[in-house]
Amino acid sequence: MDKLPAARAVSAVAALDEPTRRRLYDHVVRQPGPVGRDEVAEATGLPRATVAFHLDRLVDEQLLEVSFQRRTGRRGPGAGRPAKLYRRSAAQVSVSLPDRRYELAAVLLADAVAEADASGLPPGPILRARARAAGEQCAAGRGDIRRVLEEHGYEPRLQCGELVLGNCPFHSLARHHTELICGMNLGFTEGLLAGLGEPADRVYLHPAPDACCVRIRQSEPD
Repeated sequence: MDKLPAARAVSAVAALDEPTRRRLYDHVVRQPGPVGRDEVAEATGLPRATVAFHLDRLVDEQLLEVSFQRRTGRRGPGAGRPAKLYRRSAAQVSVSLPDRRYELAAVLLADAVAEADASGLPPGPILRARARAAGEQCAAGRGDIRRVLEEHGYEPRLQCGELVLGNCPFHSLARHHTELICGMNLGFTEGLLAGLGEPADRVYLHPAPDACCVRIRQSEPD
């Protein structure tokens, strides 16, 4: 399931603020299969033109997706045009302010536990290694480090020649499992730098109130 980029996710959530559109969305996603405009209009008592307008807006926002099917079962000439059907999109919409990345943490933690269970090795180092690999994959072929950090919710800012990360994407987890999650965070940011072809040893742990536990030293001049 693909997660919508933050800007698209905000737009999608805003689209559901319109009461009629939200009502139609709720109706469609509760059905066992795709539904057509006529079915939705009959079920909700709304004009077909209104239903069509709002359903297509939900498709534009990637909240619904469209398929086409002949509902009569007939084929060939005279069978009529296929009906336009709507169902929930496979896209995942999530908006969090400040930005949080708990799904990423869940995947990394689950993979690390599975590997630790199979190998008998402690999960902490495995988690950090998997986090680093994920960071490298996320940053491979991308632009500068500040932009990549921003895209992943870290809110970087330059302070005393270092990049201080104003937000921890794993905040609640880090509060309750500090050593484990900060190690994962360290590995992930090391991976981001490595994926950009920069020295990963610029990253180090520096816990501070109201900030991420990770800091990034300024690169040494050539």
